[in-house]
Amino acid sequence: MTLTLEDRATGALVGAAVGDALGGPVEGWTPDQIVERHGGRIHGIVGPWYEDWRTARPIAPYHKGDGHVTDDTLMTHALVRVYEAVRDHLDAYAVAEHLVPDLMTNPRWIPELEAEALPLQRIFLAEKWIVTRLHYAHVDPREAGTGNIVNCGAAMYMAPVGIANAGNPAGAYAEALDIAGAHQSSYGREAAGVFAAAVAAACLPGATASSVVDTALSLAKDGTRSAIAAVAEVAALHRDFESALTPLRAAVAPYDSVGPDYRAPSLGARRPSRLHSIEELPIALGMLLIADGSYESSVLGAVNYGRDCDSIATMAGAVAGALGGEAAVPSGWAKQVAEASRLDLHAPAASLAAVAREIFALDRTRRAAHASAFTSLTAPR
Repeated sequence: MTLTLEDRATGALVGAAVGDALGGPVEGWTPDQIVERHGGRIHGIVGPWYEDWRTARPIAPYHKGDGHVTDDTLMTHALVRVYEAVRDHLDAYAVAEHLVPDLMTNPRWIPELEAEALPLQRIFLAEKWIVTRLHYAHVDPREAGTGNIVNCGAAMYMAPVGIANAGNPAGAYAEALDIAGAHQSSYGREAAGVFAAAVAAACLPGATASSVVDTALSLAKDGTRSAIAAVAEVAALHRDFESALTPLRAAVAPYDSVGPDYRAPSLGARRPSRLHSIEELPIALGMLLIADGSYESSVLGAVNYGRDCDSIATMAGAVAGALGGEAAVPSGWAKQVAEASRLDLHAPAASLAAVAREIFALDRTRRAAHASAFTSLTAPR
């Protein structure tokens, strides 16, 4: 069966949100701690790590679990709204002109806070940086990301860029790099480009987990490329995530600046480097390879890996969802997450697919104009 753009957009965005919600309650913990807390591996939606989540540290005041999405999904949907407003390719200026005002002025239901609030009150410091630099400091949007901590903050919400450039990974890579320039620099920005490219590559007819990773490797630079290659080499030796949890961590560790204790980052953590990589994207792609593109196995592998597993599962879910379409995402999970989070998970995908069609029509017109001009310039005299 040939999947439509709408199928793949829905698979990617619903898949990302479900992965986010599954990973949220165990974010920051190790695979062994997850087993101890839950009596085994996680196979679906679970409750908060601490029953007294309202006061327990380091969780409070967020209700992570029970199907609640995190900031990964809130930022993803915010970027979709920017596409809805611009209805064309985006750049760093679109972040300044549309994303930042939205975060600052439009209250929305925040599932983890169980309240209406400004998204700015939920996002973390790496995302608050955007507001500080663009709204208050009036920095050139193309340079605003310089100086921010380097993590997966920019990458985690770039799936919409892949859908807007469905079937064109190189275009998605370039557009995400431009957008992410307003947010981050170095390997955080690079990961944003590669993740968007992976989603776009997953939309290609006949795409597989292997073809997606090959495309990511063809575009990735420096430590990001090295980390993906190292993880892919290890992933090729495994057919289930259980046996791969420790080897995958060992493979990515030389490139991850955070260090072995996720809650106590190393002194060199999150600083710019051409040698390092965020951990989340390579691991997400590794889980995708081990699962051979299966949504459920990719996401559960990401969740049970621990550490920053909500973002890992967001990325794995987006790519696996784009590969398999809406039907690949367990409908029971999607329904529970939508209801618990009080979010319509399907509307952003439908809207983004419509915008992607408009963008393609504009691109075709622009390409025809370019072809006409170039033909004129090169015609025999």
